[in-house]
Amino acid sequence: MLSSLHTNAIKGGAIVRAFAGLVAYLLLVYVLYFICRVVYIAEFWDVYSNGWKELDRWQVFVGGLRFDTAAICYSNILLGFLLLLPLPRKWRGSAWYRILFRFFFVAVNSIMLWVNLADTVYSRYTGRRTTWTFFSEFASEGNLGSIFFVEVLRHWYLLLIGLLFLALLWRGSRMLVCGNGPGSRQPVANAWVRTGLFLRDVLLAVIFVVLCVGGIRGGFSTAVRPIAASNANQYVNEPSQAAMVLNTPFTMIRTCGKTTFTDPHYFSPEELDAIYSAIHLPRASAMIDTKPNIVILIMESLGQEYIGFYNDYCGYTPFLDSLIGQSLTYRQSYSNGHKSIDGMPSVLSSIPMFVEPFFVTHYSLNDVSSIAGELSSMGYTSAFFHGAENGSMGFQAYSRASGFDYYYGRNEYNADARFGGNADFDGTWAVWDEEFLQYFALMMDTLPQPFCTALFSATSHHPFVVPERYRQSLHQPGHPMYTCIRYVDQALQKFFAAASRMPWYENTVFVITADHTNHTEQPAYAGALGTFRVPIIIFDPSHRLPVGVSGAIAQQIDIMPTLLGMVGYPNPYVAFGIDLLDTPAANTWAVNYNNGIYQFVTPRDTTFFDGHRVLSGSSQVAQTAEADSPQKLKAIIQCYIQRMISNNLTYQPYED
Repeated sequence: MLSSLHTNAIKGGAIVRAFAGLVAYLLLVYVLYFICRVVYIAEFWDVYSNGWKELDRWQVFVGGLRFDTAAICYSNILLGFLLLLPLPRKWRGSAWYRILFRFFFVAVNSIMLWVNLADTVYSRYTGRRTTWTFFSEFASEGNLGSIFFVEVLRHWYLLLIGLLFLALLWRGSRMLVCGNGPGSRQPVANAWVRTGLFLRDVLLAVIFVVLCVGGIRGGFSTAVRPIAASNANQYVNEPSQAAMVLNTPFTMIRTCGKTTFTDPHYFSPEELDAIYSAIHLPRASAMIDTKPNIVILIMESLGQEYIGFYNDYCGYTPFLDSLIGQSLTYRQSYSNGHKSIDGMPSVLSSIPMFVEPFFVTHYSLNDVSSIAGELSSMGYTSAFFHGAENGSMGFQAYSRASGFDYYYGRNEYNADARFGGNADFDGTWAVWDEEFLQYFALMMDTLPQPFCTALFSATSHHPFVVPERYRQSLHQPGHPMYTCIRYVDQALQKFFAAASRMPWYENTVFVITADHTNHTEQPAYAGALGTFRVPIIIFDPSHRLPVGVSGAIAQQIDIMPTLLGMVGYPNPYVAFGIDLLDTPAANTWAVNYNNGIYQFVTPRDTTFFDGHRVLSGSSQVAQTAEADSPQKLKAIIQCYIQRMISNNLTYQPYED
């Protein structure tokens, strides 16, 4: 009898071996995730090297292990449970069933690892780990295939690493079904033994699920909630370093189908209004009473790092440097996001990027205005120009929804016989900047005055190419972005030369900024705030505005209220920024969101806030003091979220 029970127990040990095989396989996956993190840090070494010595690398590893655990559990919990569940032998005893299980395990984990490797490239242009909104951001783009192919060639070593991962996973998956794996258990005659084995198998499956749930939550404590991307900041010294702790499968899974905002209720309505309000009331008088034309140039990726004026080296923008000498400029000026789709709402509608790009949240269906929409009541005609395929990036839809009268894209450019049509297409994104800026100048000459126009350029963008005729004369050593910036600077010089011959030029105020920053080599631009440093230049050919360098802090969301105040806009409106020309420098500020952390800059200090607690500088220990900056930041966040949730982004008379 004992011999029979012993034999049956051995025959019934398949699930135990399956459990051991699953654990061994997942350990292999952990190792590959770790390699992905090493590759990611190596690719971004120019960014991370500056603060590497001050980092607690052990904490980076511990934090990375925590997020890797969550990602691995998310992606394997269902397959692991099915592998361990004691299903009938006839269902999974065959060879094809084992191969099918191996295939699904390998496929799931390969995809997760490949996503990690791919984001090593894409994160260079966003400054953070990619989230699920990537699919919404590029849903209307038809050129991603060619870009992907180019990047595969440029980063061939990542492809080789990905193929090596696939081979290791397939070979390692033999551990899942080796020996007497799942489905190999022989029938057991004794009912008590059969019941005991069944209960043990169920227990192992339950233990696996419980462990996965703990891994997903980040721990088993009742105080632990499912970890979010913002938790990565506790392992690093500043938000820009959080990406090395995170992994892309985690950020993708955690943001899939999630509600973007929940009202934090930091303050009562009365307290909130006393601290901060997004409602702007009319100025007493206009600075320029001639209803000047307004031209806003949003230059792709034109970070301060490339402009000599902002640095102690010459840079790549001799024309812009000369124009800055005749303009009102802000040395401390910031973008409110890291992507092109963040730039348009920030610059034109004074809506910053908090948590996710406004374009890809369901709040993008809210009623929204823009500087063009507001100025329509003053008799302004408005138009938006973008040289990409009509509909690209959602710009056309947003320009219409926010009140622009006209949209001019690649379709309209190609229909203009004065230009080269498809011959002027850069092959990837849009019409070359030089040609499209000339088109911009000529089309403004057809608009009735006063007009408000905005242009979003495209050339200074991956894959960093310029027209063949300039590749030698404008070539700059180093990263190809530098040659792009030199080309863009020349294109701007030719645009202003053409515009200066137009009858509307003298009564026009020009604003030059960027949507976001791009490639970074200088340490000063690699930190949490440096990756947001873009120019804000206000040029008035008639010199009705102040000229010089302001000590105020400026940001993209200040552009709309500043211009509306300048022309004496007579109505209340909603904007999250401030009027820079009507605010003392000591009261200016900038806010942006970086890897789960809100960053708030004032002339006195910089505050980092994760939505729950204030983080103190590089040590990121919770502060107990409730200073003015944290209170103001909380009020801005609450006001923003409440207005998003309640579809209250335009002024309503009942708000008086």
